[in-house]
Amino acid sequence: MRILFVHPNYRSGGAEIAGTWPPAWVAYLTGHLRSAGFDDVEFIDAMTDNLDEDTLKARIAEHQPDAIGVTAITPSIYMAERVLEIAKEVCPKAVRIMGGVHATFMYKQVLSEAPWIDVIVRGEGEEICTELMLAIEDGRWPADRRKIKGLAFRDGDQIVATQAASTVKDLDAINPDWSVLEWSKYIYIPLNKRVAIPNMARGCPFTCSFCSQWKFWRDYRVRDPIKVVDEIETLVNDHDVGFFILADEEPTINRKKFIAFCEELIKRDLPRRVQWGINTRVTDIYRDKELLSFYRKAGLVHVSLGTEAAAQLKLDIFNKETKVEENKEAIRLLREADILTEAQFIVGLDNETPETLEETYKMAWDWQPDLANWSMYTPWPFTPLFQEMRDKVEIYDFSKYNFVTPIMKPAAMERGELLDGVMNNYRRFYMKKALFHYPWRGTGYRRRYLLGCLKAFLKAGVGRTFYDLGKAGYWGPQSKGKVDFHFDETREIADAQMADWEASADRAAKAKERREAVKAQMKDRAQDRNQAKQDAAERAKTFRMPDDMQVKACGGGTQQMEDV
Repeated sequence: MRILFVHPNYRSGGAEIAGTWPPAWVAYLTGHLRSAGFDDVEFIDAMTDNLDEDTLKARIAEHQPDAIGVTAITPSIYMAERVLEIAKEVCPKAVRIMGGVHATFMYKQVLSEAPWIDVIVRGEGEEICTELMLAIEDGRWPADRRKIKGLAFRDGDQIVATQAASTVKDLDAINPDWSVLEWSKYIYIPLNKRVAIPNMARGCPFTCSFCSQWKFWRDYRVRDPIKVVDEIETLVNDHDVGFFILADEEPTINRKKFIAFCEELIKRDLPRRVQWGINTRVTDIYRDKELLSFYRKAGLVHVSLGTEAAAQLKLDIFNKETKVEENKEAIRLLREADILTEAQFIVGLDNETPETLEETYKMAWDWQPDLANWSMYTPWPFTPLFQEMRDKVEIYDFSKYNFVTPIMKPAAMERGELLDGVMNNYRRFYMKKALFHYPWRGTGYRRRYLLGCLKAFLKAGVGRTFYDLGKAGYWGPQSKGKVDFHFDETREIADAQMADWEASADRAAKAKERREAVKAQMKDRAQDRNQAKQDAAERAKTFRMPDDMQVKACGGGTQQMEDV
């Protein structure tokens, strides 16, 4: 059986300016399929190869697969749908499959607007996709499709979703096949080294209201650190990878396993050959401040912190559970450990103003991270914050939901003004850094790394790919009133389908609410009982029964009560 995976050609001028990123999803799916006996698995990376439709059509026709699969995050959904439409044209007998976070939660809308898609895999793909491929290979497709958990498909005029499959409980049973990728293509520009994005844990116990990852992965699970280092050693030895970024939302959550991971890297002398970066929370930096130099020894050179917002109000809206003043201290601690820091700011909510944008710039410069990022708030339609702000969302062109396009229009600003304010922050921050910091501060490695980051920014700036500025027609402050984001305003939105989907963080939050509600109720009842006792005692002090109504108990005195 021939299986073909395709990564859609979608670019936004965001994260891809730092390099060409290897699509880890295809390695994890392919590895699990190979362990089930599927040997004929091929991959086309249309994004990295920047394939146009005609070239992609010829490549798919050349493979003539029995099954073709794509993945889709929200901004790449239309490109992913188009890949499968092309597949229908050139290999109509192939089963056309889509997976990914957007299709998982928006399957009704996807299947309605792209009826040529045969089936959607909802949730983690390894186990569901393998079961689906076995059904196709055995000739049980589509007859047995209602028996497979975690699918969505059309059945006549009806859209059917089978029961959600459980999450992958044994992550160590998944052995990714990294050989499916052409590694010479995946380069991290700042260091000019091959880059990988392995996975140590899945899920997140926190419930940031703007994030969809904790919803998608549902349960928080951590792999055996030794297995993860085995995988990294393979990437270094077999594919010459010199830099990796852990794909986890927050790999430091499980402190014990993260420490074991670092110890294993040092034990195998891997930090001499490969360095790495992570995303994490400022609270974990505080917790591990005594260990930061140890993490640096293990090869950790870059930490991106979700500082998110300069105004505490925004942190509270995002449910970040952090304080503004903690961000500056976390950056200082990392700097002292010789770990590069990147501060992430989310801008562009309804309450954004020129003053709040200026505030984020002043804070970024005051905190002195090595790098700073201003990302446009993107209202993923399957997040809690979207439900709260839905009446303020005007644009449903998902191709622009990419962190660089202002989907939300602030009440006090036009979108072009917002983009210009963000670009002004970038210009000032990196111009000062380039002139007064990067060439002169830190060790040789730090200087090389930061100058490499600056090179990536300049390359994207000259090419007008940064923040999609070329397509939007932004050339500086003089053009902010003429910016055109080319929104497809005919696009509409359907409700996310999450009735059978609950994350462990959801359950934990609900359980916490119940515990607090019960605790509050018990406290109220205790207060009521104490108040009742106090009231009774007060009444006893002030109330005396009249003498002519006093009686003695039967047998308790010389005068008995009269029979009534």
